[in-house]
Amino acid sequence: MSDHAPRAAGATAQRGFGETSGAGPGRPRVSDAMRALEVDPRLIGMLAALVAIWVGFDLLSGGAFLTPRNLWNLSVQTASVAVMACGMVLVIVTRNIDLSVGAILGVTGMLIGVLQARVLPDIVGLENPLTWVIAVIAAIVIGGAIGLFQGALIAWLSIPSFIVTLGGLLVWRGAAWWVTQGQTVAPMDGRFRMLGGGVEGAIGATASWIIGGVAAAAIAVALLLARRRRLGFGFPVRPVWAEAVVMVLAVGAVLGAVMVANSYPLPVGIARRMVEAAGGSWVPGTFIAHGLAIPVLVAIGVGIAITVLTTRTRFGRAVFAIGGNPEAAELGGINTRRTIMLVFGLMGALCGIAACISTARLNAATNAAGSLDELYVIAAAVIGGTSLAGGAGTIAGAMLGALVMQSLQSGMVLLGVDAPMQNIVVGLVLVLAVWLDTVYRRRVK
Repeated sequence: MSDHAPRAAGATAQRGFGETSGAGPGRPRVSDAMRALEVDPRLIGMLAALVAIWVGFDLLSGGAFLTPRNLWNLSVQTASVAVMACGMVLVIVTRNIDLSVGAILGVTGMLIGVLQARVLPDIVGLENPLTWVIAVIAAIVIGGAIGLFQGALIAWLSIPSFIVTLGGLLVWRGAAWWVTQGQTVAPMDGRFRMLGGGVEGAIGATASWIIGGVAAAAIAVALLLARRRRLGFGFPVRPVWAEAVVMVLAVGAVLGAVMVANSYPLPVGIARRMVEAAGGSWVPGTFIAHGLAIPVLVAIGVGIAITVLTTRTRFGRAVFAIGGNPEAAELGGINTRRTIMLVFGLMGALCGIAACISTARLNAATNAAGSLDELYVIAAAVIGGTSLAGGAGTIAGAMLGALVMQSLQSGMVLLGVDAPMQNIVVGLVLVLAVWLDTVYRRRVK
């Protein structure tokens, strides 16, 4: 019996696509293709849900949803939630939760609004080139300090994160009102407004194609280098056809996004002023594209940075080790308290970046900024595959989850759905996502 076992195992390992037991030669199965592509089934399900949401809202809105204008605005609206979702992944991976992210965004946005509109003009003057830099740095520092403070309470005083951040939700929301007694602060610095998108915050068609081309080339090179490394270490790799499919889909998604962004024209009046300011003569019908929005590029940059942090650094490995088994991680020499405090500090800093995007997009700091964002951020992380049990989660999945959540909200607004019903839908989606994650993990075990 033992003489035949290795041969059987080798035969099983060498079966080609479509030759697994039960399928029969030449009869490929979907499950075989998914295994060859090494694609997480939850990712496929999320993409399918996104397509269904987009197509459904487009049909219900008479074709108004899947237009370059709406998709461009959707990407801008998703940016701030996507940035915070990146941090929420790390928080949940460590078996914690942060209910205060929306309130941190609100108080940070109010403070940098006051800084730009009332403080800096008296120091450096109006529309100083350094104003937006100071505001962004201040937002990251303020958000990071709040996050570190809450993380210290959780890590060193052993207060449950649910309680600390629930208290933080109330404290920081109240602090946002206290800063100006509920008054809206506006306008923001002209250069700072570029972080919010709009006409001022778009990079144009040419720059968009350049960035898209560089990103597509980087994806292709990264996939090829990863394949080469795996072969060098003797690890299994995807079949050539599967590698090609993944590369084509990834590159196609990038170039498709650029094409959509470049299909959304600037308003005629603004386009005309731009042409005339450049010394040209206006020709009716001239098409000038928005291009990619700066907040979207910021969100993508944050996503890439946090992905590298979690997959290529000691800190990232410590975060997932704590989520997998906190006791074993501590016995293994990981300073769990320090790591958890830094995770919440990073979450706060990302809330500061999101506050910049949100405040710039509104061109005002309001007391209501960030309201209920904590629900969208948590839902985005969970929908994206982050387990509430800790130890598992991906940044890319969370960002895609943010797009799903914002698509739901944007579609309901487009259809004129009342705010209470929107909250009901978000709540149901969150419960459904947690249930599906529980079912998936039971089957994996």
